[in-house]
Amino acid sequence: MTVTIEDTYAEAFRSLYAEILITARDRRWLEHAVNAATGHGSSSIMCDCEAGVDRWVGPGGDESFETPDNRPGVICQFHVPRFWKNREQALEKALLARVCQNVLTCPTTACFAVTPSADGFRIGRKLSYFGDGHERVEERFGRPMWIVPTMGGEFAIDRRFSSHDGVMGGNLWFMATSEDASLQAAERAVEACLATPGVITPFPGGIAASGSKAGSAYSFLFASTNHPFCPTLKGSPGIESEIPESVQSVMEIIINGRDLATVSQATQAAIQAASTVEGMVKITAGNYGGRLGKSWVWLKPELHSDS
Repeated sequence: MTVTIEDTYAEAFRSLYAEILITARDRRWLEHAVNAATGHGSSSIMCDCEAGVDRWVGPGGDESFETPDNRPGVICQFHVPRFWKNREQALEKALLARVCQNVLTCPTTACFAVTPSADGFRIGRKLSYFGDGHERVEERFGRPMWIVPTMGGEFAIDRRFSSHDGVMGGNLWFMATSEDASLQAAERAVEACLATPGVITPFPGGIAASGSKAGSAYSFLFASTNHPFCPTLKGSPGIESEIPESVQSVMEIIINGRDLATVSQATQAAIQAASTVEGMVKITAGNYGGRLGKSWVWLKPELHSDS
């Protein structure tokens, strides 16, 4: 079966993001830390930020990236929309809460700035107050770090974490003849994104089964299920379905990243990885006609070289 790649774009928009490097004694505890720290970070619709794994680094991961303590590590990104009011404060609050509650508390972990900076959020200083006066700044791994004594030993964290302009809201929809096929396509797409440095795919396992639209029949909701693309509603009275007749399931991935070029690169890698799945019918993306964001990620960039 030939997969149709629609000539359309994902309507991404500007974000403010921060990234952290978590290390731990082994992969098991590293996974516990990252799963907790990025949890409830699927969508800025109801989460304090969108969070996810950029890539695994150090021993057992991308060994071209050496962690400061030579232990297994993972780089995570945390994004908030640029159009949010008080976005800097919102991002700092989200980052502080997630590091304090989920990295500090996880056995054997340490937390580093991916790029040490003299500017940025004072996450290390604020977290260090947990030391109740016993905290200290100490030279570790070639840099000054806050050291906080804990019952498990001690926790080391960099002093400042910088924020950057990024992109969020890149997306792909995988339309297939079965739930198994659409899920497999989305899984392969997520793996391709994970192999592309500089992007994350929020949502559980990187996949959203409940793609949404803006607005709702209920006045108190500003987002709801994207009913024209729900396979089980095809043929229902008043429903103008927008999916091919053979499609029985649609899975979505969201791609956030450091810039438009990186998100576009991940998008192309994801399309290529998903296109070979048996049962795939069509790959497309969601947009709002340019009303939401100006960072357009074309699925067929070769046709839009002048855009």
